[in-house]
Parts: sequence; structure tokens; C-alpha cells
Amino acid sequence: MPDVDEMKEGKKYYTDVPQQTEGFFLKGSNALDWGMKNRLARIFNPKTGRTVMLAVDHGYFQGPTTGLERIDINILPLVPYADTLMLTRGILRSIVPPSVSQSIVLRVSGGTSILKELSNEEIAVDIEDSIRLNVCAMAVQVFIGGEYERQSIINMTKMVDIGTRYGIPTLAVTAVGKDMAKDARYFRLATRICAELGAHYIKTYYVEDGFETVTASCPVPIVMAGGKKLPELDALTMACRAVQEGAAGVDMGRNIFQSESPVAMIQAVKAVVHDNETPAKAFDLYNTLKNE
Repeated sequence: MPDVDEMKEGKKYYTDVPQQTEGFFLKGSNALDWGMKNRLARIFNPKTGRTVMLAVDHGYFQGPTTGLERIDINILPLVPYADTLMLTRGILRSIVPPSVSQSIVLRVSGGTSILKELSNEEIAVDIEDSIRLNVCAMAVQVFIGGEYERQSIINMTKMVDIGTRYGIPTLAVTAVGKDMAKDARYFRLATRICAELGAHYIKTYYVEDGFETVTASCPVPIVMAGGKKLPELDALTMACRAVQEGAAGVDMGRNIFQSESPVAMIQAVKAVVHDNETPAKAFDLYNTLKNE
């Protein structure tokens, strides 16, 4: 303990310099608490305001998806190039090394498989497990227009309430049923409902006609879902258009881990998202890295 008699009076008060209060860089997030912002700043790069999320949670309803048969072999080499991993607690605990520094978005909804009605989900992970796993966000599927629409929305709002209590953001993932139109009107509806009910950011699909209206009408960040596997140049073009039209990054899975060269592909996606690289130049980068 310092000797009180030897303590010197402080002098450097800088009375002529007002204290600066930094505004938060993410859309719609400035009123959140410090812990929420800190976790979001680990998901989104504060320098670019964007993220490259690697989605590998498909097994929670699809089983061993092509490219995810061996996550230890196929996915771990991709981790250093991602900003964030989106996955289940089973894979996180059994395969991902605790030394990984990338932020974790944990899938917390579930309950059905591809053999049944997918919208019939419930909350499948307790908040205490999310805390134990030190995750930066919790992902909940929301089925606007689905058979169990109401249940999926309530799942999300419950996680928003519980997550806010402990400073963990909620990611709403919009799901599209087989018979639903994938157009801007639908995605404006789905993303706005999620944002109005408290989701901190939203994952949704890209549409060529009107995607900028989806991002403009949503008051919180949107990340683009990769969707089905596309040719590499097409996937890079879609990612480029999405961020140029207002998306705060991408959450891609199959278009990366099902690529002919996944390590090269994730680096090309990163160049598009964080460096504003053109699709053509990013595709050149992909081919260069693939052939090394």
C-alpha cells in the first residue's frame, strides 16, 4: 500500500481539453451497453464496419453437409481468415481449439430436422451455456410466413430479453420457406419485424432487385447469407453487390467450404468485403491463391 505522506497532488487535469465521447460505428447500435458494443466490435471490424462470418452450423438440422463431414480437416484451416465463426455448441466444444481468437456466434435455436417442418423450432441452448462459451452473439432462426411463424418470433424476442440482461447480442436469421417468394418486399418485411422486436443484427438473403431498400429500411446491420453454392465469380459478385448496397458484411458457408479451394475463396471474399475489391480482381486473387 502506498505511503499516504508521499502521495503527490495530481496536476495533469487538462482543463482545456474536453473529454471525447466516441460514437459507436455500427448502425443502430449507439444506445447499447458497453458489453454489447464490445462483442459487436469483435464480430464487425471497427475499421471497415463489416464482417466476414463463416457459417458452419448447417449440421444442426442437415447432419453432415457436403464440406462439413470433417470440420477438423475442412474448416479449421479457414478459421484464421474469418472475422467470426457461426456454429453450434457441440462443434465448438468438440473441435474448435479454445485458443481461437475469432469471435463466436452460437446457434441457439433448433429442434427439427430436414425430415420435418423446419419452422417448428424452439430455444435449444440456455443462456448460461452461451455465457460459459464466451460467445459474442446468439443466432435464432425466424420464419416469417412459416407455419410456426409466431413461435419463431417469440424465440427471438426471448433471446433478445435474456441476452440483453447479460450483454450478449442476438442475431436474427431470416428463413425462407420453399413456397415463399424471395423478393425485396418479403425481405423488407422479415428484417424490419426482427429489428422492431429487438434483434441487434440480421442475416438475410441477397436479391438483385431492390436489396438496397432492404438495408435502407432496416435500422440495424444486415449481413448477407451466402445461400446455395454458386460458381466462385458469381458468389464474389453477389457479395460485392450486397456490401455496396448497404450490407455490413456476409455470412457465407457453402460458397466457401464447398469451393474447389476454400482457403483461397475465403480470402477472396475478405478482399471484397474489407478492401472493396472488385469481383474480377477478387476472382483473380482466388485463382492465384488456388494455384500456389
